[in-house]
Amino acid sequence: MDKRSIYEQIVEAVRQELLGGRLRPGDALPSVREMAARWQCTPGTVQQAYKELARQGIAISRPGRGTHIGSAVLTAGEDTPLRRASMVHLAEAFLLEMLSAGYTIEETEGAFRAALDRWRALSGETTAVVSAAEAADLEAIPAAAYAASRLRFSGSHDPAVSLLAARFPDVCQGCTLHVAYPGSLGGLIALAEGKADIAGCHLWDAESDTYNVPFVRRLLPQTRVALVTLAHRRLGLMTPPGNPAGVREVRDLARRGVRFVNRQRGAGTRVWLDAQLRLAGLAAEDIAGYDSEVTTHAEIARAIVEGRANSGLGIETAAIPYGLGFVRLIVEPYHLAISERSWALEPVQRLIGWVASDDGRAAIAALGGYETGESGKTEWIED
Repeated sequence: MDKRSIYEQIVEAVRQELLGGRLRPGDALPSVREMAARWQCTPGTVQQAYKELARQGIAISRPGRGTHIGSAVLTAGEDTPLRRASMVHLAEAFLLEMLSAGYTIEETEGAFRAALDRWRALSGETTAVVSAAEAADLEAIPAAAYAASRLRFSGSHDPAVSLLAARFPDVCQGCTLHVAYPGSLGGLIALAEGKADIAGCHLWDAESDTYNVPFVRRLLPQTRVALVTLAHRRLGLMTPPGNPAGVREVRDLARRGVRFVNRQRGAGTRVWLDAQLRLAGLAAEDIAGYDSEVTTHAEIARAIVEGRANSGLGIETAAIPYGLGFVRLIVEPYHLAISERSWALEPVQRLIGWVASDDGRAAIAALGGYETGESGKTEWIED
């Protein structure tokens, strides 16, 4: 038996109808008389319930016009318990739909994570929504002042970075991590120009057969920079299930019937590919689709799923949620480049601490396609 008073039960019933989608902002609630008849209570009890709904910001009562659900009750950006509860309800409805369709919880989680990562990459930032004007202003703010509570990341697209950005407010309470994905070279340039606090890169240098160090020395001369290993990730060729075109190596991309999708110029994946093509004696025009460019690994996977390509160079993590085939070619380090001027900042240290922690390593490894044995390892590059 419900021990709450009648007016409290009415309030909760309205809340549940709103959360369940049966009531929407702007909808009219029953008149006091109708609600009293429905609940077999006095009009005064209903009036008390409507006053409580108004106090909570859920309903608005106007003389002669009745009581309506407030139009701003679920306004984006307003952190209210009702808005959070509504999100949970929608998420549970989505989960139920996926489970009813035969997908497992693990499959649903992977698909949702991939979709979130793609939208974060397309929006150019994560964890905090900024306007175009605010985004432009961020570049003008000195790194030390800005990074007191908010860090700027710029670099190569990687799902582990998106995960790190999502976890960052918990890792460093009250902090946010703004993420932009211009590619590895773009990230290091932003770091050199003071427009980023952290750059994400995985640039392979053919001459030295090393990653990132030569590029840091060229782009940030006379600057002491730390390279922190986020993880080692498996890079290879994504294909449709069963790999019908039979691509096994870079040389196969020039075969008839192979349709390739490429990363944008400046991306570390593109740099590595171009070096491998030179070693194989192949030119860009030998590969159908070489000029078809996308900005993230998730977009490569999507192009293959949609049949616009049957091969693409990317990381295994992006192939897993889509159930694609994957031919591993190398395991490469993904580094976070941090200049000495930002190194001592508390948000930076908290970020690095999480990457090196057991919890951080486990969370990154759970994405699939990563090796985290050296996550958090730091190497200082000096001129």
